[in-house]
Amino acid sequence: MRILHILDHSIPLQSGYTFRTLSILKEQRARGWDTAHLTSPKHLRPYRPVETVDGWTFYRTPPVAQPVTYLPLFRELVLMRQLERRLDQVIGMVRPDLLHAHSPVLDAVPTIRAGRRHGLPVVYEVRAFWEDAAASHGTGRQGGLRYRLSRALETWALRRADAVTCICAGLRQDILARGIAADQVTTIPNAVNVEAFRGGHARDAELSRSLGLDGRAVIGFIGSFYSYEGLHLALEALPSVLADRPDVRLLMVGGGPEDARLRDLAANRAIVDKVVFVGRVPHDEIRRYYDLIDVLIYPRLSNRLTELVTPLKPLEAMAMEKIVVASDVGGHRELIRDNETGNLFAAGRADALAVAILRVLAERDQWPRQRAAGRRFVEQERTWRNSVARYAPVYQRLLSKRPEAARLHIT
Repeated sequence: MRILHILDHSIPLQSGYTFRTLSILKEQRARGWDTAHLTSPKHLRPYRPVETVDGWTFYRTPPVAQPVTYLPLFRELVLMRQLERRLDQVIGMVRPDLLHAHSPVLDAVPTIRAGRRHGLPVVYEVRAFWEDAAASHGTGRQGGLRYRLSRALETWALRRADAVTCICAGLRQDILARGIAADQVTTIPNAVNVEAFRGGHARDAELSRSLGLDGRAVIGFIGSFYSYEGLHLALEALPSVLADRPDVRLLMVGGGPEDARLRDLAANRAIVDKVVFVGRVPHDEIRRYYDLIDVLIYPRLSNRLTELVTPLKPLEAMAMEKIVVASDVGGHRELIRDNETGNLFAAGRADALAVAILRVLAERDQWPRQRAAGRRFVEQERTWRNSVARYAPVYQRLLSKRPEAARLHIT
């Protein structure tokens, strides 16, 4: 069985999107499935028709440069048309048995159209809704014309895909509310490679010393600095935490659109010497920074994106047996059982975050129990082996309808 995955972007770019993709591909290959990979024009790097990264070969779609691409909505139409043309070429080269389009809907629409022309079944995987992501990033407005048109396009794609998968219960409920039959929608949850993410490592003494963290209680965040992550709340909460625990330091690892704003906020609140901004680090060094942190914080704000979508980072933290403090948005509640596998606080409230951090630091005797519960949850419910196995019946159902199905073996 050969699956052609159609993706927004891929490695070597680093994001939760690319990490989920790579984990899926690795596990599908481990199951003996043959995969091919095509990225959209939005994979912004110097264009090469074919690129091999870390042993994985990706077909690339040429970028779009026409002036029309700067006009709202017309830009998206041009991007979809460009991907559709490239899809026709790649399908002819790799001859897949099915097409698997991943969010956003700008990938799904061209894939559905190409699938109809080539007689190939289409799986559409929803990782987030494009219109909600745009609103969360500040590039769109919830309820605006562009938002409504995007939502209508999303519903069009969901109704025409041969099968739909999504990453969590929140998205599944929204999809069902659009009139999609329950037996057409399969949840493939975010997961963790439990061998790669394992706790019990001692702090890197040299790294700790270089960052000024020796003898400190470290709270931290590792990920992308987007506005919806609510990272400003961590800086607003820090003075209250320091008043009770002057030994605390905040470690911020990553970068993104909010980077400059967060650094300015730390300076303006006179806590700049209590916050360590590391910037982005190579993925293979992430564990060294996890090992420095006692309590991982995820103060996401409440909006449609965060209420519906489960993030990946808290799962990584639990797999590494870290103590987790997170806002009580829907995506977190789906992953974290309060005071069992982690700790929840009222979203959007810096004072509630400060109280949660101080409580957790004061209850260090509870950490072994909570660490073990978090690790157990990941091992039992959120491994990539278990998640990727859920694709098998989806693929089997679609391929069984094709005349040549007898030659395909899916396990």
